[in-house]
Amino acid sequence: MKKVFSLLAILAMGVATFAGVVVGDAAPDFKLKNIDGKTVTLKDYTNAKGIIVIFTCNHCPYAVQYEDRIIALNKNLKDKGFPVIAINPNDATKYPDDNFDGMVKRAKDKGFNFPYLHDDTQEVAKAYGATRTPHVFLLVKGKDNKFTVAYIGAIDNDTENVNPEKTKYVENAVTALNANKKPDPSSTKAIGCTIKWK
Repeated sequence: MKKVFSLLAILAMGVATFAGVVVGDAAPDFKLKNIDGKTVTLKDYTNAKGIIVIFTCNHCPYAVQYEDRIIALNKNLKDKGFPVIAINPNDATKYPDDNFDGMVKRAKDKGFNFPYLHDDTQEVAKAYGATRTPHVFLLVKGKDNKFTVAYIGAIDNDTENVNPEKTKYVENAVTALNANKKPDPSSTKAIGCTIKWK
């Protein structure tokens, strides 16, 4: 029995989890530094119907695999009222590729068309309950002009980007919200590297 508990403890150490949010919760606001040196908050998005918040990073192979799709999400959905905000929560001390200068370079090299914010304290990732890169939290604005969480999980069901018939969870969720419907599914399993905690 002790061996079982020890094994479970070791496994638990691999993925830190925090309470975070669930679908229907108010979205935690934040004030984070963008790659252009300016700060970004949810309150800046007064004209948006919602926001696609994606926790991602520079070095994770899964995050890299999804970069072009994140760019496409912003290009295709921003004009429909749902812009992308990317947030890098990784500990840059242990993973120097994820430091702020690296973020600036990566965004320039890839032509990011969305804010790429640095969560250096990791408090925002903890507030949302993010565990992976990438990990999506789709927010929708209510009649009270406050954002709530409408979908949590993966961008799609094709991490390798080889299936033309992939299920595009985020795009489908935005389509549902713009039709005044709830996303179905409202949550999926985020697939990617674990967030590198301090």
